[in-house]
Amino acid sequence: MGLLSNRIDRGSLKPGDHVYSWRTAYIYSHHGIYIGDNKVVHFTRRGQEVGTGTVLDLLLVSSGPNRSHIPCDTCIPPEEGHGVVSSCLDCFLAGGILYRFEYAVSPALFLAKARGGTCTLAVSDTNDLVVHRAKYLLENGFGCYNVFKNNCEDFAIYCKTGLLVLDQSTMGQSGQAVSIIGGPLAAVLSTPLRLVTTNVYGMAVTAVGVYCASRYAADVGMRSDVLKVPVEDLTTRLATGMLQVLEPSFQALVAPAN
Repeated sequence: MGLLSNRIDRGSLKPGDHVYSWRTAYIYSHHGIYIGDNKVVHFTRRGQEVGTGTVLDLLLVSSGPNRSHIPCDTCIPPEEGHGVVSSCLDCFLAGGILYRFEYAVSPALFLAKARGGTCTLAVSDTNDLVVHRAKYLLENGFGCYNVFKNNCEDFAIYCKTGLLVLDQSTMGQSGQAVSIIGGPLAAVLSTPLRLVTTNVYGMAVTAVGVYCASRYAADVGMRSDVLKVPVEDLTTRLATGMLQVLEPSFQALVAPAN
């Protein structure tokens, strides 16, 4: 692993590793926790790797892997309404390349990784505790899937750190989701420069700066609205309704017309 790539070979995998694999055209990556014995625990939307509950799913599903219709003897099929599943490493990768998510990286390395969803400033807990969380959530669930607030990367980061965003009205821990929001935000915030200068390079530098600043501030290792939550308490909160993550609606993603 290094500055340009987090790619690893299977021989270097350890139980408790946060692994991911990019899908077609690098549109998104799917994340999970390797628990040993060639198995990965990961979070899905009713068995589907990623979804918004909107028409955007047509693009996301088309970029996903083509899976065999023959059931795998190793993989555990998703239960109804339970998105946490266990898959063999081959099915998890679905023909893709294996990468390991990095923890406790330096600010310089974090900012050098232009694409979110590959590393964090946060420190990982011990591998035994990480595997315990993943297995516990496999039995008890991780709540309702939300592509912006509670996705596969959020699941893996929680398993690794135990950190949870308290304010459910804000963005989750996912670096991918922050990148999706941060790009357009940077473009919007840099637009006023056109009133001051026509220098394209100056506006580009400002846009990149805003994008990097938004990623850095939103990283789970820097946020002040996160709390260390034991996995047993997390599932209790979900079961009693003390912690709720709602599925996104199409109306919520489209601004109402005036």
